[in-house]
Amino acid sequence: MALNNKKQSLIITLITTLILLISLSFNTTASPSPSSSPSLDIGNPSNPSLSHVTFDHIPFFKHPLHHANNPYVNNPAKPRTFEIESENLSENRNQKFLKFLGTSRTRRKDEFPVRVREFFNKKVNETAACKVKFFMTWIAPLGMFNDRAMHSIESIFRTHPNACLLIVSNSLDSTKGKMILRPFVEKGFRVLAVSPDFDFLFKNTMAETWFSRLIRGHVRSGDIPLGQNISNLIRLCLLYKYGGVYVDTDVIVLRSFSRLKNAIGAQTMDPSSKNWSRLNNAVLVFDKMHPLLYKFIEEFALTFNGNKWGHNGPYLVSRVVLRLQGRPGYNFTVLPPIAFYPVNWDKVRVLFRGARNDTETKWLHMKYEQMRNQSYTVHLWNKQSRGYRIEDGSIVQKMFSVQCVLCNRTSSTHDDTVSTMQ
Repeated sequence: MALNNKKQSLIITLITTLILLISLSFNTTASPSPSSSPSLDIGNPSNPSLSHVTFDHIPFFKHPLHHANNPYVNNPAKPRTFEIESENLSENRNQKFLKFLGTSRTRRKDEFPVRVREFFNKKVNETAACKVKFFMTWIAPLGMFNDRAMHSIESIFRTHPNACLLIVSNSLDSTKGKMILRPFVEKGFRVLAVSPDFDFLFKNTMAETWFSRLIRGHVRSGDIPLGQNISNLIRLCLLYKYGGVYVDTDVIVLRSFSRLKNAIGAQTMDPSSKNWSRLNNAVLVFDKMHPLLYKFIEEFALTFNGNKWGHNGPYLVSRVVLRLQGRPGYNFTVLPPIAFYPVNWDKVRVLFRGARNDTETKWLHMKYEQMRNQSYTVHLWNKQSRGYRIEDGSIVQKMFSVQCVLCNRTSSTHDDTVSTMQ
């Protein structure tokens, strides 16, 4: 009996020791020693050249949304207004959105084309009709309309004071939505939010049949947020119907588009061939009824896939342009990444960082000047950067300051207005 007790005691001791060792091992792995914030390793800056400003030597986390030990993002437990609801829809949420699309078809019939036509043709303060037509979409609740979207609108009117901006949105086309946009109207800028009329927008294109089948349940919406894919289609149809410039709400406009015609931007280039490897649809500049737009819409309807991110957006325009580039009858230009996307999504964190020393100060100044002189827009890639804090001295802070038209407005003021409306 005493021998059995000793054996049991020895086994318990061994098990306890083993558990303790495993626990220590996990703690060591999960809790690395603290380290200082990573710095911009830009190498030897002697005799720097703007044409060689790159991000090749800047350390980045493997994915910007991995918040662990990342000093450049806010506490993930505190959601920021940069969150776009339509990007977090489950398949069940897609079904609810689908029902909403079906019911919205019967409302405000014929109002969309009338309001849009009056908006584009109306003179303001004896100023002629719109010199440039800009378009945005907002497929999300008002509470998600964030400060970056306001800065994007500011940048449009800073660079194009005589432009018209049409925002296709159900939530902004409301009394509360008008409150958000009122500061621009009071400044004399022409901006209007209008609820979409899908039947009108899709009429006489292959989107018409596709949308009808979607509403009847003959097209699988998939797992990707349906609002995102509807936005991809709406922008194409808006430009096909009216012509002009489409920009996402996380795009900052730096220069006038007056010299651009029928242009789409490359997001990435192949370093060996120097040819584009991927295009993007966050910025589009096209004439009314351009044949390439028709082909984009056709591709959307024929190859729609709601389960692959980007399939109906950036990858779609890339597929079509790859097939049609150089063919007679399609006159358009593919601009290099520096034009619309000078910083790719996986390196966007550098735009939000302030300098840590004099060398970094010089580098950030060089990069800002390069974009100011060579870029039409900067895409902030909200999906990746929405949690980043805008640091003092950062490129984003500089851009927001220079491109402002409501310069007395603060982020907190806009957030308070949205909070009050909610």
